[in-house]
Amino acid sequence: MVSGKFPEPAAKAAPQYRRPPLPVKIVVAGGFGVGKTTAVTSISEIQPLTTEAEMTTVGARHDDPGLVPGKHTTTVAMDFGCITIDETLKLYLFGTPGQDRFGFMWDDLATGALGALVIVDSRRLDDCYPAVDYFEQLQLPFVVAVNLFDGLAAHDLNAIRWALDIDESTAVIAFDARERLSVRDALLAVLDTSLGRARDASRLGS
Repeated sequence: MVSGKFPEPAAKAAPQYRRPPLPVKIVVAGGFGVGKTTAVTSISEIQPLTTEAEMTTVGARHDDPGLVPGKHTTTVAMDFGCITIDETLKLYLFGTPGQDRFGFMWDDLATGALGALVIVDSRRLDDCYPAVDYFEQLQLPFVVAVNLFDGLAAHDLNAIRWALDIDESTAVIAFDARERLSVRDALLAVLDTSLGRARDASRLGS
């Protein structure tokens, strides 16, 4: 007969609860062919949902492809992607259609958003005025991101700020919609702007 006590079972560690990342909605907006779909596709950690459709002869009356050489498709509803910033924060990206005739969708896409990234093609500044005006009227914090086509901007950032008549509190940055890290930095600028606006509002309310 074996004497002695059976060893005590090892205590099981209590399962640790990990809070899921906070979901944050960001709108990616701008005119026709400025790089919205490219930006969402570059950064998304999932296969992005895009609604690109071939441009037709009828659509060409509204969207002049001559302004964007080589562009044969256009977003007809929205783009969607997401990126986890860290274990506490996850961004959900909603790209708007760039054409005026799909403008009715912008209100739905902007609902619940923390901020917006307004992408600009500096060669066609006129195309970005509607997006800038929209978010100013909505009072949604936004950052203007000048997409560096061919690695260059047609104007310097101060001149672009002046041309768009943007308040000094709104950041104007340069980025490359094809480069993941560049898009990440642009989105972080939106977060910084949005959180700064929230802190200012909190101080004023206290």
